[in-house]
Amino acid sequence: MSKEDIKARLSALRNVMKSKDIDAAIIPQTDAHQSEYLADHWQLRRYLSGFTGSAGTLVVTAGEARLWTDSRYFIQAADQLEGTDITLMKDGLIETPSITRWLIDTMSKGCTVGINGLVFSIASTYEMKRELEEAGLKLDVDFDPADTVWDGRPALPQDKVFIHDDQYAGQPAAEKIKEVLANACSQGASSAFISALDEIAWILNIRSRDVACNPVATAFLYLSEDNSTIFIDSDKLTDGVLSYLQTNNVAVAPYNSAMDFLGALPENARVLVSAAQTGSLFERTLGNRAVVGKSPAAMLKAVKNDVQVNGIRNAMVRDGVAMVRSLMEIGSMVEDGKALTEMGVAEILTRHRSEQALYFDNSFDTIAGYGAHGAVVHYSATPETDAKIEKGNLLLIDSGAQYLDGTTDITRTIAIGEPSDEQRHDFTLVMKGHIAIANAIFPEGTRVTQLDVLARMFLWNEGKSYLHGTGHGVGHFLNVHEGPQSIRLNDTLAPLTPGMVTSNEPGIYVTGKYGIRCENLVLTVPAMTTGFGRFYTFETLTLCPFDLSLFEIESMTEEEIEWVDDYHQRVYDALAPHLDAEGQAWLAEHTRSLLILQ
Repeated sequence: MSKEDIKARLSALRNVMKSKDIDAAIIPQTDAHQSEYLADHWQLRRYLSGFTGSAGTLVVTAGEARLWTDSRYFIQAADQLEGTDITLMKDGLIETPSITRWLIDTMSKGCTVGINGLVFSIASTYEMKRELEEAGLKLDVDFDPADTVWDGRPALPQDKVFIHDDQYAGQPAAEKIKEVLANACSQGASSAFISALDEIAWILNIRSRDVACNPVATAFLYLSEDNSTIFIDSDKLTDGVLSYLQTNNVAVAPYNSAMDFLGALPENARVLVSAAQTGSLFERTLGNRAVVGKSPAAMLKAVKNDVQVNGIRNAMVRDGVAMVRSLMEIGSMVEDGKALTEMGVAEILTRHRSEQALYFDNSFDTIAGYGAHGAVVHYSATPETDAKIEKGNLLLIDSGAQYLDGTTDITRTIAIGEPSDEQRHDFTLVMKGHIAIANAIFPEGTRVTQLDVLARMFLWNEGKSYLHGTGHGVGHFLNVHEGPQSIRLNDTLAPLTPGMVTSNEPGIYVTGKYGIRCENLVLTVPAMTTGFGRFYTFETLTLCPFDLSLFEIESMTEEEIEWVDDYHQRVYDALAPHLDAEGQAWLAEHTRSLLILQ
């Protein structure tokens, strides 16, 4: 789209705002389910701004437009917003005000801020309303301009739903429904309304292709002992799925009827809604029937059962084989001088993964950033930016897959040619942090901020850092990003619990030169129980070698060298039986002991 298109769309939005007496509109990057990754139907912020990142909020007034996004997208957003008259606001920096602070400082008392309460959570709406009203501003939660300003808005997804078999899920839907209702009861409710798509998929053991790379179905779910109901387009359901839902005492109603259904519940109903994951309009509809609390499914979903854990371990072997074959092909093409670009790297990874058993899709769009593009944290190559891979810099590859038995997410940084001393030093600082997390032993209840410093301290000692989180939760054949746990500077209040799968991915990004990130997935497991309580540690799940040429061995401790050698031995033992002679030879070469190389 052209910059003039963006200006025209903003003008159309301002006309609608004027007709509705809205002085400022806030357009978030989310949907009616508070999702991170969206179906095209909900991509209003992308349509209005031209910015394609997965995180960011557009704010439009009569005279200004500004877009807040985090450090992953600073470089991308600056490029995509140039010439659109939209000002980039670098969220997370000390000098950047919050959206509400900026509105309060910019607008006159009595002005009205408009939002669509369907796509703003109960918690965020409450906090925004409090701050704005204290400053004399009004909040209108019924401002939904999408259908008016968006010509040709895509319809809701129509992909078919299928059942995720218990042999992979490890627990039948009926048991999950009971557990969710028991949690709702503990919070003072007799029923629960679920908005989050991954939670609905997990509870009912159903999947679909409604959102790219995220195997979820567009639906709402009401659970009670008497009349559970899924709100979904019936055309998405086969006879087999309808029969399955009926067996689990789940009725089917139209997707758009959820609001009316809740409004018609008896006055004495007590319905649990998640403050963080339910649109505020649903709470308004329920009124006194709403019990606002925490998601009754989030922790249950995050703690994987034994079947899921074993499935993930098996998926990691197949994914590791695909990674090895991909790295072999990439290296061979570079050595032979064959044409290879960033988009070609992504194609190679997808091709080798798709050949693996139980492959369903990628778990996100592959990030293959060569040289300076590697410093763009969530870089996505396009035909216009598709850089040639040639000797002389680093290639950062962040990729993953959805298998029926598990979700993978791995980042490797590869030296194309001989790395510089600076690159080796920075890579080793990142790996020292990665190893510190992998080796961590911590008591039950440890807050994630207490672990996050382990990954950063080696960088901090040299005045270096990275602005993204160190780790995020990962679903099981579900969203590659899931809560409630993560490892980051700001506390998410969710303790790491045995059975949780989390990424371990410190990095460093040198703008205009290169990026480095080293990511494995780790499983929280018991370590020991002493007189001081229970202690946990991590089992590293991902299986793929790190680039031996990038280690600055002389700056590593014996313990760090031992960790790398032990990990590489485990990688070889797990993957070699599944490779041919050529693959085994390559893997043996790339998992040699650092002590030998020293």
